[in-house]
Order: sequence, then C-alpha cells, then structure tokens
Amino acid sequence: MPPSHASTADSKPAGPSGGVQSLERAFDLLERMADAGGEVGLSELSASSGLPLPTIHRLMRTLVVCGYVRQQPNRRYALGPRLIRLGESASRLLGTWARPYLSRLVEETGETANMALLDGDEIVYVAQVPSKHSMRMFTEVGRRVLPHSTGVGKALLAHTPADEVRALLARTGMPAATEKTITTPEGFLDALEQVRRAGYAVDDNEQEIGVRCLAVSVPNSPTSAAISISGPAGRVTEAATERIVPILQQVAGELSDALASNGTNGG
Repeated sequence: MPPSHASTADSKPAGPSGGVQSLERAFDLLERMADAGGEVGLSELSASSGLPLPTIHRLMRTLVVCGYVRQQPNRRYALGPRLIRLGESASRLLGTWARPYLSRLVEETGETANMALLDGDEIVYVAQVPSKHSMRMFTEVGRRVLPHSTGVGKALLAHTPADEVRALLARTGMPAATEKTITTPEGFLDALEQVRRAGYAVDDNEQEIGVRCLAVSVPNSPTSAAISISGPAGRVTEAATERIVPILQQVAGELSDALASNGTNGG
C-alpha cells in the first residue's frame, strides 16, 4: 500500500489501462534497474524515466521496505533478493504456459521439443515434451548448459552485441562437449551471423554426437527464451530441417502472442 502522503498523481488510475500509476511506475523502475545491470543511482533512474527525484525516492523507499530493492553502502540501489523467488516461480510458470505449444511441435515434427531461457551466463531448460519415437532425446527440465554448444544458446545470443558475447564466453570458457563443439569466440560469432541470416540456429552434433537440434528465439518474450526440437541426426536431416523450421517459427510466434496476452493490459 502506498505511503499515506503519496500524491494523488501517484495513485490515480493511469489512463486507459485503468491501472494504479504508482504501481506502474514502480514496476517500470524495476525494469529499468534490470536493463542497467541491476544497480543504479536515483539520478540515473530520473534521467531514464523522466520522473522527478522525489517521486522516484518515494517509490524506491517503498520497494526497499518490501524487499524488492536494497540500498547499497554506496547509496545506489540494487535489485533485492525477494525478486529471486518471484523469478524462479515465473520461470516455472513460463514452462507451463509453453507446454501446449511444445506438444504441437512434437505432433507436427515428431521430435522432442524444448523451451530454454538465458539465465545469467547459462542456458536453463524450463520445459520439454518428449518425442513418441522409441529413439528420442531427453533433457531434464532444470538442466543448465553453456550457450556455445547448444542451438538454443545460439538462438538466444544471435542479436547480442559481439563485445557482450565475447565477455560471456570469457567468463564461461568454451569447453568441448564433442569434437564438433565450437571452441573459439570467432567461430561462435560466425555461427551467430549464420543464425541471423537463416532465422534459426542449429546444433549439429555439438552437444552430443548423433544429435541435431534446431532452435528459434521466442519474439518479444518477457525474458530471453527459445524453443527447439532435437532428435537423431539420421532423422533431423537437411530435408527435415526445411520442413521443421517454418513450424518452429510459427509456434514461436504463437507462443509470443500467448505470453503477451498474459502480460500488461492483456495486449
């Protein structure tokens, strides 16, 4: 509940959304903090949001009291630990929302379908629907892998600036999962260029010998997300790729629309 001295401008409905303006502003500030790397000063928030400092100070003080923001010793503000619990729950829910779309992928492609997110420097799988074939791929939900050896990793990083990709690879290293794993930053950046050109990513025996994976990012997802199919290289051939990629892209677009309808304003 807002402090009793909050201005009417902060608490009145905000236009056609019918929302409470102070809530919309508070969540906007949290988003801006995340975009800035998780830690900002009040003046930075004021400059990026256009809100006056007293308004930002009041909103941030409320978020600090609630545990969603904490004030650092240097007086800057950082995202708080209570957001972790919300984020973990939301990631699980994202996987739940995705399952019907992954089931469609399995029906239309015959292969195992996955959804993965970029969590920090790692890929985490949040949902999977297995193929009905006796020979099929299986990735445990919750499994974490490094981006450089996966199709979903390439799909998720394809539009990330090259210097940020290099920094990530420097932090994680590029261990070889197989002899086909890309193990140099230049090689990985070349692969990302291919993803941008083709509109989809391929893991060709790079995570596991005998397995091919096709992946696309989910457009406009609230967090970086990708969906993929994976199967034996003997089934996921070049001919199969031409048939499967348009299905992947269509399902990704429909999933994007579904996630947006669960977001603000139902839009």
